[in-house]
Amino acid sequence: MFRTYDLSGIWDFSMAQMAKGTFPTAFDDTIALPGTTSLAKKGAPNPNREAGFLTDAYAFEGQAWFRKEICIDPELFDTDMGMLPIKLTLERTRMTTLWINGRLVGSCNSLCTPHVYDITDFVTKPLVEILVLVENTGYPTKGGHLTSPDTQSNWNGITGQMTLEVFPEVYVDHVQAYPDPEHKNVTLTMQLHGASTASFSATGSVVEDNEEDTIPLFQAQLTADENGMASVTIPLDEAYYEWSEYHPALYYLFYTIDEADCGSVSFGMRRFCAEGSRFTINGQPTMLRGKHDGLIFPRTGYAPTDVNEWLRVLSIAKSYGINHYRFHTCCPPDAAFTAADVLGIYMEPELPFWGTIAAPGEEGYNEAEQNYLIELGDKMLDTFGNHPSFVMFSLGNELWGSPERLGEILRHYKERDSRHLYTQGCNNFQHFPLMVPEDDYYVGVRLSKERLLRGSFGMCDAPLGHVQTERPGTMHQYDDVIFPKQTEGEGASDTEEIEIQYGTGVKKVQVSKTAGGLIPTKPVVTHEIGQYEVYPDFREIDKYTGPLKARNFEIFRFRLGAKGMLRQADKFFRCSGALAAACYKEEIEAAMRSQYIAGFQLLDLQDFSGQGTALVGMLDAFMDSKGLISPEEWRMFCSDCVLLAQFPSYVLITGEMFVAKVSMRTVLPQSGTAEWMLVRENGDTLGKGTFPVQAESGLTEIGSIFCRMPEELQRPERVHLILSLTDTDVCNAYDLMLYPAIAMPELESRAELCITENLDTALAALADGKKTVFLPRETAESIPGFYCTDFWCYPMFRDICNWMKKPVAVGTMGLCIQDDHPALAEFPTQEYSTPQWYDIVTAADCTILDDTSSEFTPIVQMIDNFERNHKLGIVWEAKVGSGSLLVCTSRLSEIATRPEVRWLAKSLLDYAASDRFAPAQSVTAQQLQKWFRKGE
Repeated sequence: MFRTYDLSGIWDFSMAQMAKGTFPTAFDDTIALPGTTSLAKKGAPNPNREAGFLTDAYAFEGQAWFRKEICIDPELFDTDMGMLPIKLTLERTRMTTLWINGRLVGSCNSLCTPHVYDITDFVTKPLVEILVLVENTGYPTKGGHLTSPDTQSNWNGITGQMTLEVFPEVYVDHVQAYPDPEHKNVTLTMQLHGASTASFSATGSVVEDNEEDTIPLFQAQLTADENGMASVTIPLDEAYYEWSEYHPALYYLFYTIDEADCGSVSFGMRRFCAEGSRFTINGQPTMLRGKHDGLIFPRTGYAPTDVNEWLRVLSIAKSYGINHYRFHTCCPPDAAFTAADVLGIYMEPELPFWGTIAAPGEEGYNEAEQNYLIELGDKMLDTFGNHPSFVMFSLGNELWGSPERLGEILRHYKERDSRHLYTQGCNNFQHFPLMVPEDDYYVGVRLSKERLLRGSFGMCDAPLGHVQTERPGTMHQYDDVIFPKQTEGEGASDTEEIEIQYGTGVKKVQVSKTAGGLIPTKPVVTHEIGQYEVYPDFREIDKYTGPLKARNFEIFRFRLGAKGMLRQADKFFRCSGALAAACYKEEIEAAMRSQYIAGFQLLDLQDFSGQGTALVGMLDAFMDSKGLISPEEWRMFCSDCVLLAQFPSYVLITGEMFVAKVSMRTVLPQSGTAEWMLVRENGDTLGKGTFPVQAESGLTEIGSIFCRMPEELQRPERVHLILSLTDTDVCNAYDLMLYPAIAMPELESRAELCITENLDTALAALADGKKTVFLPRETAESIPGFYCTDFWCYPMFRDICNWMKKPVAVGTMGLCIQDDHPALAEFPTQEYSTPQWYDIVTAADCTILDDTSSEFTPIVQMIDNFERNHKLGIVWEAKVGSGSLLVCTSRLSEIATRPEVRWLAKSLLDYAASDRFAPAQSVTAQQLQKWFRKGE
């Protein structure tokens, strides 16, 4: 461009709500732009205390008016021709209407691409009055996470670059770069203005790993077609570099038109392809290790438009092994793509749509909305398509409707822009997935109702996943799910009406009864894996210094305090977080063990601040570590090279042979030596060995471990399996529990100790002042034992399940254990859930102990969700009259074949028979009857 005027700064401001076509004539306030009304604290403070998402302290929906005067250099006017071409650009805003010098220019409603107005005919003098109306209601589509209060908030304002750009008489715009790595050149297409022919010259550089190479001067003549489009092809073989996650080489071209400086374009030489069941980058197979992003930025309430902030955010993600971002029903600003270009991140923006795409003539067909979305997609491709990081494009989230119509839209985009891979959407048609011929890849959670591609689900979307329903393990993989040995029966071909989860609600849809499911022919990416909830860390509240306030956290803190457990908040956070981290490890490793999984998309590495408040991250909403797991520990199982052990159980018995298979999932070919060690807690080595490694890209089995467990062990202890690749930082670790083989202790009374499953017997013994171990077979007031932490968050999915008349999730969040309590002296444990507890918890009822004192703390407590906040006991003790009571609500006799169960029983009984058994807190016989006698 010839001249650029920066419009950022102080603008006149009004919140007057005007009739359509009119504008305020007086402005009594000012505001700094870029920014939002909430960030500037404009309007009335919001008194609400939202429990399901962050509260916008100055939430405002309606009309916001911004006015500014700017003086254009007089020499830019030609006495004969008038003003040179001039455009006004508002990079990131809502729906805008523009007046120049009191004259209406027009409107723009793009939610994610710049609003660009040609104002040449409206600028008749150097002094220019700019009046912009921004509205954040009445969108052409709901907007997904671009406008949701669950994510960045439905802000009003202008948050990106604001410029007036003056161009020469002859200039080009809409410059698109189409790299051709095969022929080592790039073709630029552009719109030529002011002439049908013009001279074109370009020079520049390519930067890789901070090294710069110069691109020779290129000159050519442009000739426009009847639509004003022209193109040139520039050879790059003298300075040819490919772009990838490992070598993000970027080209920067600066061009002139008729010897006048005109502009620049950047791009990368890359071929991101779907080949069979995997993705390749420049011919090299790769695996997508992705995360979800909903543009959550609590400090501002909107997505940043500066590159440095996106470099910070994406660098944090990359430090956790992430190489891919999926933007859920949203598209980030240009700065995000620029940062991803630099760092080598594969980006998948998405149309801001979460609904139904019906075909013309079908019920629910919305022509205006579909036309808007298709046009918005065109703008996204034109605006961001040059970025080499922009490799994938999705039509939306969990769509329903017409497969044929989805295919038509995909064909439109593929014919328009061949630089990206395309998919009909993420997790479309839910229980009844399908692919259309135009799909380049598939993103979903299942291939039929029973063929599941992730480890966790909400109850409304049952069946549940393997992480939720199976003993923690390292054997699960999805290859047999993707290509089953026997496909399910084809079933009937007619349709039925079913009720499904639809966003945060429900709807009825017509589906085919065909039961066979999908056999994918393209790469498979698993959708929104994880969603393991962590208890709130109330220390985060003070971090919300911007317009979005964590009043939901304040509500949760108050609820916990009202139940008398606020002192346990930090431990609830730590223990639930440790379990969530373990669940994520199991989830990601299952994907890594599956050679036909081309990638995964986490939900999420960071917390999701809305939809009931889903604290599912190892990082908080600010992308700051919660202190639950380090990047180095996370990369053990989430990186471009991962060592994987497969063994049947985390629980071992002395004298048995430990057997494990060791595999490597790698992107780049690896050679060298892998080492394994089994190490006792005291540092002694139980066994070690090496494997030669010669692994191509993908999944390779590299060896097996055989190691006899010692027989002389007297008590249980932890054993660490450590895998490593010599001379690299590639390693992985698994904590096992080794138990001496013992018989199950007799669960019968002794002279000094009453052991009973009968409440009346226990009450009688306590009345006599006896020590009593009570092992109830049922409870009257309890929550079923569930090992895995809650999915997403309890209140949102409880409501959905109630609407759908389906069972509600248990909703608990793992164990909080007094690991130094003498009752567990013979049962070494961490303070949080570990695999040795799986059967014990699954066979337990968690007693609701809400009516005990605030000092009463179970020895083994189940953490409840932040909505109910029940005090839940599995193992606890109390004084009852003159007697001492130890309760274990796990039905140990039913699971007595498990070695860990035998040792827990031994530890509890030894403690109850000892002098150390002297409970400090009391409960009454009436409370016991209330908790354990059904019908009373």
